[in-house]
Amino acid sequence: MNATERERVVVSVGGSLIVPDGIDTNFLTRFKALILDKVQQGFSFAIITGGGRTARRYQDAANAVKTLSQQDLDWIGIHATRLNAQLLRNIFFGYAHPQVIKNPTIDIEADEPVIIAAGWQPGCSTDYAAALIAKNLGARHLVNLSNIDYVYTDDPHKNPAAKKIEKMSWMEFRKLIPTEWDPGLSSPFDPIAAKEAESLGLEVAIINGSKLEEFSNYLDNKPFIGTVIS
Repeated sequence: MNATERERVVVSVGGSLIVPDGIDTNFLTRFKALILDKVQQGFSFAIITGGGRTARRYQDAANAVKTLSQQDLDWIGIHATRLNAQLLRNIFFGYAHPQVIKNPTIDIEADEPVIIAAGWQPGCSTDYAAALIAKNLGARHLVNLSNIDYVYTDDPHKNPAAKKIEKMSWMEFRKLIPTEWDPGLSSPFDPIAAKEAESLGLEVAIINGSKLEEFSNYLDNKPFIGTVIS
């Protein structure tokens, strides 16, 4: 990837990285340092945050008192992503656009090197919102920072014979995952987002966010641990 292209790289940061249990200030410190280092090299970013444990705790608490509709549970999750996004916007103060982007389809006019975004509406994952932001900004690269090293042929926790995949097409990826999305789905990239990314010709890199050096290597066109879907 060439920073001189002035393309914004979309980065989806899994909530499990920001709030694995408590807020992970060590991860946030390292993430900020990497992003600002790349900004100095000429990169710019649009970063969308997941909800993490915060979302699940609030959803579980609400459900324990009163059974909620899926839409209401979605809204709790969305507001958790917005809380995390506000945290990042403040962490990147001086470099970040002053508003958190909550609707990925509206025109985004930002000269700042960092844009922070969050969840949009019920039935729409942050993966899908990230793909829509890429479409909106004309980005060609989307990095999904999660808690896995690769996409595998099967769940490696359940199947020891599962094989890692370093490079694959969207058709190959979509054969591995369900055709429909639901909020509890465990997938490296959700089915609706995958369809959108494929239609846009997006390259999506699945990288373990706890290994930020691999994210750096990907941006610098160096060999890295992770899966590229294109």
